[in-house]
Amino acid sequence: MCGVDGSSFSVTNTPQVKKKLRKARTRRGRAAFPKVGVAVMVELGLHNPLAAALGANGESEMVLAKQVLSAQPECSLIINDRYYGVAHVLVDLPATGQRHFLVRVRANLNRHLLEVYPDGSALVEIRSGKKTRLVREIIGTVRRGKRGPMTTVRLWTSLLDWRQCPASQLLALYAQRWEQELFYQELKVDMRSTPRLLSHTPLTAMQEIAALILAYAVLVDCRVEAAAVGDVGVLRISFIKTLQVIQGLWQFLAVSADLLTPAQVRLVVRRSLRRIADMAIPKRRQRSCPRALRQPVSSWPRLRKNTYRKGAAQLLVTPIVT
Repeated sequence: MCGVDGSSFSVTNTPQVKKKLRKARTRRGRAAFPKVGVAVMVELGLHNPLAAALGANGESEMVLAKQVLSAQPECSLIINDRYYGVAHVLVDLPATGQRHFLVRVRANLNRHLLEVYPDGSALVEIRSGKKTRLVREIIGTVRRGKRGPMTTVRLWTSLLDWRQCPASQLLALYAQRWEQELFYQELKVDMRSTPRLLSHTPLTAMQEIAALILAYAVLVDCRVEAAAVGDVGVLRISFIKTLQVIQGLWQFLAVSADLLTPAQVRLVVRRSLRRIADMAIPKRRQRSCPRALRQPVSSWPRLRKNTYRKGAAQLLVTPIVT
């Protein structure tokens, strides 16, 4: 499973940056810092970056995302949010090599209903200009715990076999999309010590972002190796603890590698991986945060008190009727 999402990095206000990059408009005027946009395709679960596109010329998220959507590997399922759940994007996604998608879509999008399946889903046809594509539509409700609010979810997927891929399983699978947000948190918050990039030019800013993504991919490999050494699940290996141990290991080897034999270096590395595995985190808690903002700028409600809802998510497929 993989996903695509966009984000942006703030760049320091140097003369070179201010000459090349523009500041976004906000409800309070211009933003404080220029932004460099990025779109990354991530392997959900492991958070392994598969492809990335950077834009320093004000490119939109969709422009950058279309550059990485074609990098979807074979025998994979891409899970995206409503920003990508539009016909002009879905009809152009690759359909060969067992590449499939599961995308949330808005409730007001039109489609042509063809057939209703026993699991509650339906075969529909979507159109963009002269291009058409057959997809399955799934409508369901999701609630965390027993007293939480009910949220209606509408999905389109290229997995057309309702027997092999029931609607209830795909509805539960869509929650994996939030792993993309965890990737950006680890990339932009955990891996950096400053709120802005350290670069002073647009070119070096893009190089710094690319280096962060490459370093993140290296840490993913270390997490996988640590899980194998400690015989624990990969998802229980903490990203922050892996980063801290590997940083210390690199600093140690930088000053002592010439004093150690290759066998001793391998032993130090293996012991470092064992240490990471020994600090494995417990199973992730089943909880959700309120869908609200502290300073709302849209239709989201005002967040006045932070609360959590615990318990397993309750999923219910809403049968589609003709």
